[in-house]
Amino acid sequence: MIKVIRPLLRGSTYSGMLLAYCGALASLPLLPLALLPTLALPSAPYGVQAALGLVVWAALIGLVGLARTTRRALIAFARQLLRAPLPAPATVPFGADRWRTPLWLLLHVALGWTGALTGGVLALMGIALPGGWLDAEAELSLFGLSLRSDGGWQSWVLALCCLLLAAVVCVVVTSVLRWLAPRLLGPSSAERLALMAEREQRLAERNRLAHELHDSIGHTLTATTIQAAVAGEVLSADPVAARAALRSIEESARAALEDLDYVLGVLREEKAETAPTRTLADLPELLDRLRHAGADLDVELSGEPSQVQGTLSRAAYRILQEGLTNALRHGTGGPIGVRVAVAPDVLELGVVNGAGAGMRTGAGVFRTSGHGLPGLAERVRLLHGEIEVGPDGPRHWRLAVRLPVRVSA
Repeated sequence: MIKVIRPLLRGSTYSGMLLAYCGALASLPLLPLALLPTLALPSAPYGVQAALGLVVWAALIGLVGLARTTRRALIAFARQLLRAPLPAPATVPFGADRWRTPLWLLLHVALGWTGALTGGVLALMGIALPGGWLDAEAELSLFGLSLRSDGGWQSWVLALCCLLLAAVVCVVVTSVLRWLAPRLLGPSSAERLALMAEREQRLAERNRLAHELHDSIGHTLTATTIQAAVAGEVLSADPVAARAALRSIEESARAALEDLDYVLGVLREEKAETAPTRTLADLPELLDRLRHAGADLDVELSGEPSQVQGTLSRAAYRILQEGLTNALRHGTGGPIGVRVAVAPDVLELGVVNGAGAGMRTGAGVFRTSGHGLPGLAERVRLLHGEIEVGPDGPRHWRLAVRLPVRVSA
């Protein structure tokens, strides 16, 4: 019994009926336009004119439903008033399942008018009968029993029945709309694919940004920490070297801020400025910063790195940056070997650093996320290259990467 009464007491039942009424009222401005074709048939029977007007009216309502703005508005109202679990509409091709919105709008309007007329008459009778307003009289017949209103308690009983029936009409109309909404306004197969593609694109962008943060800012913070330690150690004994280390810290921090501003702009969905694009042409600057940090570098360059263009050059810079960052963090001191070899068909990158039980001073402060080497491997895989990472003899650690390359003329 309670389950039967419960829908009558829910606010969403009557907010859904309000949605149906809104659909009926919104269709009224189209009615005069629908009656215009009937003027061309003044001698036709009334039934033919009425049928023609209804057909034209339905066609106009369906045309309104073809607009993408109409669909978005209908979904918003259905989510708010029907409490229907509908996601926001995705951007889909122009002709994909567009018939569902006009069908929803037609059924919406039809239910709105049916509910408005039926519920309105019942509600009016429920209000008018008890006092005999408007000389209202009614008779209720149910299962062979008849109850006629002639004033007195019969009018109150009939009025109560009319009001209950009006509430039942609201429940029925709202229930039908709530059942139809996911089927006609919910995501179609094309929209589901669009939503999945959009989500995949967002995840890919976030992963790319995570790689950018790890490679650029992680390297900068590592180098800055070492430079700050060096500046503190030589501040009294060698002020010139300390000032050089502080200048290097300033340059590194400025570069990190550029990267951070770009990434935060993308995450906030703002109009991001041009992404920082560091390539192999910026490698000398990177090596200079590391030398200022106290790193002993043994650099071997062959070919023309500046001839490597585009994505490959940017990826190569990030790979070397990550390799050098790992060497600074985990190396045991001694020279760090850096190799860049550009051949007509391949680009070879290498970083070799000392490894062993001992750790260089201050290296223990660095905490690792464990994402650096997997990120490198993913970059190399996307560029159809080869990567080797591991011990190189008993006292060294080696990173070697081979990437297919096209050298610009």
